[in-house]
Amino acid sequence: MAFDGPTRPYTEEEVDVLTSTDDPYSLVVWNDEVNTFEWVIETLMEVCGQTAEQAEQCAYIIHFQGKYAVKQGSYDDLKPQCDAITERGIGATIEVMAG
Repeated sequence: MAFDGPTRPYTEEEVDVLTSTDDPYSLVVWNDEVNTFEWVIETLMEVCGQTAEQAEQCAYIIHFQGKYAVKQGSYDDLKPQCDAITERGIGATIEVMAG
């Protein structure tokens, strides 16, 4: 293959690699044997702003899988929501997203 233009050596400084994102965290809600589906659904709607359908789907996934990441975002955005969920007696944690 012929190339008529000037050449220069490849340097690593010329490559931008995304190593972090603005939303590296997940808000995980945990299943338990205490809270009702209705309470979890109501909480997800009020605290996380989910629609009734979204909250119901999340509640079923939480029930059958044991936990579910109901929302992604920055730690600072998710922390107040996590606190609000746990204050309602529902287990929730913030986890670093894998990837």
